[in-house]
Amino acid sequence: FAQGRGDAGALASFIGTVRDSAHGGDVSALDLEAYPGFTEKQIAQIEADARARFDVIDTLVIHRYGRMAPGEAIVLVAALSKHRREALQAVDYLMDRLKHEVPIWKREQLRDGAGVRWIGDLPRPPAD
Repeated sequence: FAQGRGDAGALASFIGTVRDSAHGGDVSALDLEAYPGFTEKQIAQIEADARARFDVIDTLVIHRYGRMAPGEAIVLVAALSKHRREALQAVDYLMDRLKHEVPIWKREQLRDGAGVRWIGDLPRPPAD
């Protein structure tokens, strides 16, 4: 992503991870679901918007799906620019848009047989 980019002076990044406790309960795993194809198109559009809005050279978003344990990485967002401010602002913008606009459903698996809990405001995905 940034290797060999002599035109870049800044690389800002954010990595989101699974917490072991959230919303008042102990979490043993986090399941993330998305619509294949559609979700990736939305992420690509958000990246294009960030590149147009900020003076960045490039952006990178990697979002995982499936089951993850506490401590595992969920998302990587990065921005490459000539100066730090633009890179930092682009990363913040990308994360805000991802969290509020991209249809990714999160379901916490709770410890001690306490069940599951959906997180967020999106309508739930269809049952299998």
